[in-house]
Amino acid sequence: MIYKIRIILDTPEDIFRDLEIEHHATLEDFHNAITQAFGFLGNEMASFYLCDEQWNQDEEIPLFDTSENGADVRLMSETTLEEVLTEESPRLIYVYDFLSMWTFFIELADIVKKEDGMSYPNVLFSFGELPDAPPEKKFESDTSFNFDEPLDNYDDLDFDENWN
Repeated sequence: MIYKIRIILDTPEDIFRDLEIEHHATLEDFHNAITQAFGFLGNEMASFYLCDEQWNQDEEIPLFDTSENGADVRLMSETTLEEVLTEESPRLIYVYDFLSMWTFFIELADIVKKEDGMSYPNVLFSFGELPDAPPEKKFESDTSFNFDEPLDNYDDLDFDENWN
């Protein structure tokens, strides 16, 4: 089967690519297709994130295992598209270059039969030019915390007092 996917850059302007890729392709294959479709060199770190219908980020699936504790991390090279992108869960978030934080919203548009003679991945449609620099991110802060008040209870801070 072939997945038809829209990859949208998180910018105020419309910048997106529509891509066809085989359902059994790995997320690493998909990462390479995205970087080529948007004109990146593909030499930066990247991760996919599972998300819900409101684009709330969940499990990370990185290009490389960078964990310090040897945790069991699911990697792009070991994960296929059909494992993480389905009709029931049609969205992913993709972040390329953690210093620049190019952020993309990915949505499964359709699943179709493979056409004989076609090579995949295939860019179906390209709209908008990639800006020279990634858009600035505006992070919301927790306004309920008052930094001027003294802390009476350190137990709720969730860190080990002997961390050194």
